[in-house]
Amino acid sequence: MMAKKILIVDDNALMVDVLTYILISSGYEVISLSNGFEVLNNIKAIHPDLVLLDAILPGINGREICQLIKLNKTTSQLPVIMCSGDDTIMDVLKQKGAPDDVLQKPFDIDSLIQKIEVQLVA
Repeated sequence: MMAKKILIVDDNALMVDVLTYILISSGYEVISLSNGFEVLNNIKAIHPDLVLLDAILPGINGREICQLIKLNKTTSQLPVIMCSGDDTIMDVLKQKGAPDDVLQKPFDIDSLIQKIEVQLVA
């Protein structure tokens, strides 16, 4: 069975390294981007099974990227989990083009893996 592909979009290199390590150790294939500008092109090219998206990115923020993914017919079914240290992250679930789930930073590894598994089964 092929490993599920997870696209990480986060401008914090340390966070990307930590997430990559956790996800590869859990059997996932990982691709990462440090900004949101190339997300849609990358989704079309690599066909990830899930996007792990930071809410705060340079240029275009995660909330806007999430809307672009969710309001596009070809990518609307792609699960998106948005991550943020911001206390208002839960509000994003009410927006048009909302993510499938949110993950408050700092998070524990079990919560991360559990949320990913729930979305990949859905």
